[in-house]
Amino acid sequence: MKNLRDVKVGETATIVKLHGEGALKRRIMDMGLTKGTEVYVRKVAPLGDPMELTVRGYELSVRKGDAEMIEVE
Repeated sequence: MKNLRDVKVGETATIVKLHGEGALKRRIMDMGLTKGTEVYVRKVAPLGDPMELTVRGYELSVRKGDAEMIEVE
């Protein structure tokens, strides 16, 4: 199982599954990170948190803890 945190800068991945429950899962989905969506990793901060992504034509920053809950291929 590969999660979004494992994706390197400059790579694109497709979301397969969202882990987590309740409000956390809903917040991730509200940001546009849903099953089947392509995600491009633009940058990662020097200490690894947060990650800057391009999703559905806009830029988004995600904490590494949240990125670990997003399974990709």
